[in-house]
Amino acid sequence: MTPLHTVFATFAVVCAGCWILSIITNEHSWVDRMWSITPVIYVGEFARAAHFHNSRLNAMALIALLWGARLTFNFARKGGYSGAEDYRWPVLRASMKPWQFQLFNIFFIVLYQNFLLVLISLPALNAFNHRGTAFDSWDLILIAIFLVFLLGETVADQQQWNFQQAKKKLTLQGGTPERRFLTTGLFKLSRHPNYFFEQAQWWILYLIGANAAGHLFGKTIIGPILLTLLFVGSTNFTEKLSLEKYPEYAEYQASTSAVIPWVRKLGTRKKLA
Repeated sequence: MTPLHTVFATFAVVCAGCWILSIITNEHSWVDRMWSITPVIYVGEFARAAHFHNSRLNAMALIALLWGARLTFNFARKGGYSGAEDYRWPVLRASMKPWQFQLFNIFFIVLYQNFLLVLISLPALNAFNHRGTAFDSWDLILIAIFLVFLLGETVADQQQWNFQQAKKKLTLQGGTPERRFLTTGLFKLSRHPNYFFEQAQWWILYLIGANAAGHLFGKTIIGPILLTLLFVGSTNFTEKLSLEKYPEYAEYQASTSAVIPWVRKLGTRKKLA
């Protein structure tokens, strides 16, 4: 069995498990719980198939593992593995007929999202197919950039965690938070800096695979493209819900970049600082 066959066999088992569990539990965050795990397995499978003798594949497996460990930790501390469902799914479920949501569950939540996790891992297939290409300085530069993006997402998630914990504590004590959503730190430069860094890491993994193949554009570019499109839709939906919950969010939208970190407009810096 080739490593690609193993990856697709794993994909089939994961899809079946996520769908069956969603039916049994009537909650639909099972793919979310696998999000930080399956790409690590997929990328690692290509390194294993090369008997861990290829420096580039080993490096790709390692940085994927670091990405997965960080994301798993952040997801776990927010209660993601204790039965908490993504707050967006109940909203969507309420807007659809039961049969419509079940189709959405099968084709988008389970099949599409899991298949996307396969696609973003396939730059490792590029590296596997071109494992005779020497590990070079471009690989080192790209790995260093990946680690910077990993650090950026770590900082963004920690800032959001600190803010939400402080807000929760103050609310439980009967106080009123000065701000109802985070607008400082990295969130001064982007409304969703964690989204930016998340996507950027997988674009870097793609470039490492492209470097192995010796050309910038290849079939595996579909993975990061579709990931970016998924985040566009997710960002728009999240923004809609935030605006409904916090009317003052419109001011934040007007002043701050949605995803790509950028400098705030001068007239709004003091208000949101």
